[in-house]
Amino acid sequence: MQSGWGLPLLVLIIGMFMSVLDTSIVNVAIPTIQNEFGGTTDDVEWVVTGYTLTLGVVVPITAWLGDRVGLKQLYNLALLAFAGGSALCGLAGDLNSLVIFRILQAVPGGILPVITLAILLRIVPRHQLGAAMGLYGLGIVFAPGIGPVLGGYLVEYVNWRLIFYINVPIGILGALAATLVLPQFPRLAGRRFDVLGFLTIGSGLFTLLLATSEGETWGWYSYPILGLYTYSIFSLALFVVIELEVDDPLLDIRIFRYFPYTNSLVLIAVLMTVMYGILFYVPQFLQLVQGWGAFNAGLTVLPQAAVMAVLMPLAGRIYDRIGPRWPATIGLTIVAVSTYLLHSLTVDTPRPHVMWLMTMLGAGLGLAFMPILTGGVAVIPLTRTSAASALNNVVQRVSGAIGLAVLTAILTNQRAEQLAGRAALVPANTPTPHVGGPSVPDWLSIYALYQQTQQQVFVGAIDDLFLIAAGLSALAALGALLLRSGPAVTSSAVDSPPAAGSPPSTQQTTPSSDGKFSIDGQPGSQITAPDSVTNNVPSAQHQTRNQQNADRRS
Repeated sequence: MQSGWGLPLLVLIIGMFMSVLDTSIVNVAIPTIQNEFGGTTDDVEWVVTGYTLTLGVVVPITAWLGDRVGLKQLYNLALLAFAGGSALCGLAGDLNSLVIFRILQAVPGGILPVITLAILLRIVPRHQLGAAMGLYGLGIVFAPGIGPVLGGYLVEYVNWRLIFYINVPIGILGALAATLVLPQFPRLAGRRFDVLGFLTIGSGLFTLLLATSEGETWGWYSYPILGLYTYSIFSLALFVVIELEVDDPLLDIRIFRYFPYTNSLVLIAVLMTVMYGILFYVPQFLQLVQGWGAFNAGLTVLPQAAVMAVLMPLAGRIYDRIGPRWPATIGLTIVAVSTYLLHSLTVDTPRPHVMWLMTMLGAGLGLAFMPILTGGVAVIPLTRTSAASALNNVVQRVSGAIGLAVLTAILTNQRAEQLAGRAALVPANTPTPHVGGPSVPDWLSIYALYQQTQQQVFVGAIDDLFLIAAGLSALAALGALLLRSGPAVTSSAVDSPPAAGSPPSTQQTTPSSDGKFSIDGQPGSQITAPDSVTNNVPSAQHQTRNQQNADRRS
C-alpha cells in the first residue's frame, strides 16, 4: 500500500463501514423498540422499511450530486448529516418520530457507499485496485456480519439508543479527517439535472421495494402488491428509454455494454441474496428454535465476519496478481458447499457445528466478493465511475431486499405445506399424549406438541431455503468462469467498450499514488479544479458529452 492513497482510503472505509453497519445493527433492536414504544409488529418494522425505501430514491441521484457539489464536499456533508440523523434517532420519544428520523438518516446513508466507491476509483492506481477494494469490502460484507453481535450486546447489556449515538463521534471525526487528507476532485458544474430520469427511477425503486417489504403482510397476489410491481416495471422501463435519449442522463446506463461489469453485477446480486438470507435466518434458527439470546446468536455468526475480515484484503492482493476468475470461482464453490451443508440443520444441531459452517461460508464470501466487484468496476472509464458506483449500490440494495423477500415467501409457503402434511399423517381420533403430572391439564400437552411441531416445520423450511441458496451459488460459480483471468491491464479508462478480440487502449487518465492525474504514467496537475488540468487533456465534462454523442450516433 502506498502512502499516497492509503490514508485517504482508511478515512473512506470508516464512513462506509458506519453507514452499512447501521442497516444490520438496527434489526436486533426491533423487539426492544416495540416493547418501549408499543405498536404492532408491522408498525415497528417501518423503522427498517422507511430506511430501505429512502435508499432506493437517494442512491440514483448520488452520481449527479457528486459531479455538481464535488466528491469531497459531498462526502463530508453526508458524514455530518448521518451523524446528525443518528443523534435524532437516539433522541426519538415515540415510534412515529423514530421512523421520520430514520428516513432523514437514510438520505446521507445512501450517499456514503456510492460516493466512497467513486472516490476510491479516482485515488487508487488501477494496477493496485484489488488491494484497495479488499479493504473497501470490509464495509460491504464485514459490517453486516458484525452488526448482530454489536447490536445484541448494546441491546441486552447497555441501551438500544446507543446503536444510534455511537455514530455521532465517528461521523464528526471522520468528516474532520476527510477534510484534511482527501484531495479535491473536478466538478461538472454545467451538468443539468435529469428530472424525468429521477422521477422514473426514484418512483420505480420506491414501489419495487415497498411491494417487496409488504408483500407477505398484504398478500403477494393482492391488488395493491400487483399494482406496485406493475408500476415499478413500467417506470423502470421508461427510465431506460429516457436515459438513452437525454443529453445529461442521471445514470449512464450505457456502461452495461461492458460485459465484465454487467456479469459482475449479476454475480453480486446472487451473493447479496445468499448472504442476507443466511445472516437473517441463521440467527432466527438460534433464537426461535434453540432459545439463544440476541447477543449469543450474534456471537455464533461472528467467526464468519472475522474470516471475511482476514480474507478480503488477501483476496484483493490475489486479484492484483492473477485476476478475478479463479478466486471468485473457488470462493463461490465454497459458498455453495457450505450452504448445502447448512440445509441439514435439525432442531438439535450443536451450536459449534453451526459456527463451523458459518466460518466456512465466510471464507467463501471473503474470497469471492471483492474480486467479482473489482473485476467489474476496473473496466469502467474514469468519466463514468460515478454512474458505475451508483448502479452497483442499487444492485446491492435491491437484490438483498428482493432476495430476502422471495426467500421469506418460499419459507412461508414451505411451512404451511409441511404443517399440513404432518397434520394429514395423524388420524383424527388419535389420543393426545399426557405430559407432566396429574395436575397438568391436557390442553398444555396439546400446546407443547404444537410448539414442537412448529419448530420442526420451521427448521425444515429454512433447510429448503439453504438448498435453494446452494443451487444459486453453484450457478454463480459457473458464471464466475467468464471473468477475466490474469493481472489487470494498467489502463481501463477507455471511452468505449473494446471490440471483441482487440486489446484495450493503453492510454489512460488515472490518479498517481500522490493523488495527482497522470496520462500514460506521466505526472499531471493536482486535481483541485477542472481548470487546473493541463490544456491538452479534455475536461471530464467534455469527454462525457463526446461519449454520449458518439453513443447516440451509434
